[in-house]
Amino acid sequence: MRLTVGDIATLLHSRCGVPERMVTGYSLDSRSIAPGQLFFAMRGPRFDGHEFVAQVIESKAAGAVVEKVFFDQAPPALRPALVPIESPLEALQSLARAVRRKWGRPLIAVTGSTGKSTTKEMIAALLGRCFVVHRSAGNLNNHYGLPLTLLELEPEHEIAVVEFAMSAAGEIAHLALIAEPETGVVTNVAPAHLEFFDSVDSIAQAKRELVENLSSRGGPPTAVLNSDDPRVRKFAEGFEGQVVTFGMESGADFQALWVRPGQGIGSEFRVVGPNLDCDFLLPAPGRHNIQNALAAIAVASEFEIPAWEMRRALAEFQSMPQRGESFTLPGPVTIINDSYNSNPQALECMLETLRAWPGARRRIVVAGEMLELGPQSPKLHEKVGRKCAEADLAWLIAVQGDARFFLEGAVAAGMPSPQTCFFSDAPPAGEFCRSQLEPGDVVLVKGSRGVHLEAVVEILRSKSKVES
Repeated sequence: MRLTVGDIATLLHSRCGVPERMVTGYSLDSRSIAPGQLFFAMRGPRFDGHEFVAQVIESKAAGAVVEKVFFDQAPPALRPALVPIESPLEALQSLARAVRRKWGRPLIAVTGSTGKSTTKEMIAALLGRCFVVHRSAGNLNNHYGLPLTLLELEPEHEIAVVEFAMSAAGEIAHLALIAEPETGVVTNVAPAHLEFFDSVDSIAQAKRELVENLSSRGGPPTAVLNSDDPRVRKFAEGFEGQVVTFGMESGADFQALWVRPGQGIGSEFRVVGPNLDCDFLLPAPGRHNIQNALAAIAVASEFEIPAWEMRRALAEFQSMPQRGESFTLPGPVTIINDSYNSNPQALECMLETLRAWPGARRRIVVAGEMLELGPQSPKLHEKVGRKCAEADLAWLIAVQGDARFFLEGAVAAGMPSPQTCFFSDAPPAGEFCRSQLEPGDVVLVKGSRGVHLEAVVEILRSKSKVES
């Protein structure tokens, strides 16, 4: 949305000496600031954006939103380009909320312990058949990223799909206050972020904040809920808006009646729902992706996307980078790159996907530590390790910290100890995995972001010389 620095200063109840300058974008990163962008000087535990204000102004930024105390001490020559405010973070969020309200069209928010990014992408793909859709890019899903997403709204956008992440109670409620979604989608609740919560039920309560804070400005809000998840299903209780459910089990408004393998790694399934009875093809692996697709179908149906358009959009859907994407190396060897993040439920879903992978001669798992699980971390890793033993693996390669408990669980459940190994860092794990590859192998790579298992994927991609 086109705004001048003066427009923004007015919205923030501040002032600026160059009000006529047009703002072409927004940035929190002085290293990548582009000419014409407005810089928000954030103060964090490691960096203080105020230290780089002079640098970004020299880089032809439109201006900088700064704390008032910095403005008062800034050189006189710098002050005209500054917008003084009490808190740049609060200013960023307030401006985003103002832009969202000025834009004023339907906004859908997606949250859940797993699958929210893929579900967001699927919803955007299906709605994109009939609408101009704006969606969250990358991991712009927190109190910094969500406002940046909203600030990119343009008049031509007819609908928006955003993602809500959280690591503490109250965060989703605050994101909903900024974005004011009328439709909220909850994919599931799982033991993720247990470092910050005392139980999975506490995580559920935090996720429920989306449903509790949906906007009714345009009419009754809509909650789209996974009826297969008992905790999520309860979110309908006491909700005064419209509830739409999706799931694989009976009773869901949008239900997959049957599922069968499709061509390659995908699935075919039939969905019945209000005014819908249709077969779909999804070229993405795993039963969990069918759940994500059901959520997207439920949302798209609410916005009256024709069934044939939904079918076409799902048939053309491509997995996001590092989220279940697959590629084939010489040999052939198949790599399933799901290295973006991990938690117990997500890893178990991918183990099921690996176990059912068509044409696999041997199966190998490179499993990184699942972070932010708190005191229950060893137990949860051991439990997933037992699931690894059921997946008929040739190798279980664990990486970093509590991932060693994967091995304890797997061996306790009957996996031979010589087929397991532990590495404290990703690169040597990648080198070892590469050395063990044989033609026909399928390798799953999955771990939390902090384990950096993308390094394993790059080693396998760049150095594999398996002979066919």
